[in-house]
Amino acid sequence: MTPLRKRMIEEMKLRNFAPKTIELYVDNVAKFARHFGKSPELLGEEDVRQYLVYLVEERKLAWGSYTQALAALRYLYRWVLKRGDIVRDIRGPQRVRRLPVVLSLDEVRRFFAEVVSYKHRMILMTAYSAGLRVSEAVNLLVKDIDSERMLIHVRQGKRNKDRYTVLSPVLWEMLRHYCWAARPVSYLFPGRSLHTPMNDSQVQRACKEAQANAGIDKEITPHTFRHSFATHLLEAGTDLRVIQVLLGHSSPQTTALYTRVSTKLIGRTRSPLDLLGPPAKAQVQG
Repeated sequence: MTPLRKRMIEEMKLRNFAPKTIELYVDNVAKFARHFGKSPELLGEEDVRQYLVYLVEERKLAWGSYTQALAALRYLYRWVLKRGDIVRDIRGPQRVRRLPVVLSLDEVRRFFAEVVSYKHRMILMTAYSAGLRVSEAVNLLVKDIDSERMLIHVRQGKRNKDRYTVLSPVLWEMLRHYCWAARPVSYLFPGRSLHTPMNDSQVQRACKEAQANAGIDKEITPHTFRHSFATHLLEAGTDLRVIQVLLGHSSPQTTALYTRVSTKLIGRTRSPLDLLGPPAKAQVQG
């Protein structure tokens, strides 16, 4: 490990960055250094600009991946190398806002019927039932299932925040049978070892396979079930503030996105034209 990488990791740990964020930032800085074959300490503002142009024009990175690379370089130069002037005038791209993919209740049923692995089916059902991110689902501990209060304790979610979300009675009954069969020790959904969590990529693959087998013409990822959870709650009349708390959103504006994807809510909305009453019969000019 180079001294620069070591220093960057230490700085991020001191700021309580999530392990996944540290991994992403370090990986992006390493790619930047490999592109020029030099240490970032020897590179300057024009090099950063050229690299970002390369990511956009040649690599054609998606907005999210490009933003991660930019954030990593900004952190490196501002807080590790103390040369913030290099990235001071670099602006991020305008975000392309797309509506999330949401499944209908029928599509959710069809999807789960096609998940072959019992463990994969349970982890995806848990994500849908409680509105969890895939990283939160795979890191659940057995003790996080609070059947007394019918709550699930989500530890160190996004931005290292703890929260509680709902434990469905139907899910609780299914988890009881799952625990009897799988005998988890610490992690509810362990990987190869009982003391390590399942890898995210396994859940991603299970999604692709079940989507293909169910014949659903939508791109389904584990995060699709978090979006579907929020939308289905909204359509059932759950208050937006409650959904915000269950999802762990800091801002109500983030949760308000689901009012834009609920086709049921849109379909029940009356157009102002309907308020005018039946149109008057037009006079026919002779």
